[in-house]
Amino acid sequence: MQTLLPEGWPRPSGYSLGVAAEGRQIHVAGLIGWLPDGSFPSSTLGGQVRQALQNTVDVLAEAGAGPEHVVRQTWYIRDRDDYIAEIKDIGAAWKDIMGKNFPAMAVVEISRLIESNALVEIETYAVLPTD
Repeated sequence: MQTLLPEGWPRPSGYSLGVAAEGRQIHVAGLIGWLPDGSFPSSTLGGQVRQALQNTVDVLAEAGAGPEHVVRQTWYIRDRDDYIAEIKDIGAAWKDIMGKNFPAMAVVEISRLIESNALVEIETYAVLPTD
């Protein structure tokens, strides 16, 4: 995997501007911060991000992939102000679950999600290198 950063551009914090990768593509549906039984272990954005990231890693594992193979994510959040207020918790969740991989990302504020208790939905694209 190659991180793309044009010469002279500042390095973004917490994500990459672009990523180039070759291999088996893995597309993970938009996942939310609930448990397999449909319950939400947290009512905070930071807690739901943590669970959504763990859910993502669990799905990636089914393809033999891990957080290090993630090349892009799109996050749909219900409240930008909550995102800013909980950025430390979100960062800690990222570090604990995703490690030091910083894929290309977009974060979009939306009015609602299909599941009414969800505060975030995360779509993920990963590339598993083929040998």
